[in-house]
Amino acid sequence: MIRTMMNSKIHSARVTEANLNYVGSITIDPELLEAANILPDEKVQIVNNNNGERFETYTIKGIRGSGEICVNGAAARKVQIGDVIIIISYVMMSDSEAHEHDPHVVIVNEKNDIVTENYAEIRATEFH
Repeated sequence: MIRTMMNSKIHSARVTEANLNYVGSITIDPELLEAANILPDEKVQIVNNNNGERFETYTIKGIRGSGEICVNGAAARKVQIGDVIIIISYVMMSDSEAHEHDPHVVIVNEKNDIVTENYAEIRATEFH
């Protein structure tokens, strides 16, 4: 059996820009991508906490240290600047691997600065 599991996520990110005229994707500060173990061009799901929208796209690297979270292309219509989103990557693995898997969760503040990367700590406080 193969299961699709959450691999990592950037939680509580704020949209800094919505660019309708760009050809798709979500531009993310490389520091956030690296912290969350998400690669450029990787497929991600975006969950908008402000309006309930969910959509999929792929990542591209923004400017390092900028805190940039820019939703591009048609998906820009699904967000507004300042919206709080969750960026989730998934991985496929065997059933036995899934039982041992711990996803990597990065929590950011209102400026998209990393607050914590400790998923065990997050689970202990039941922060989802």
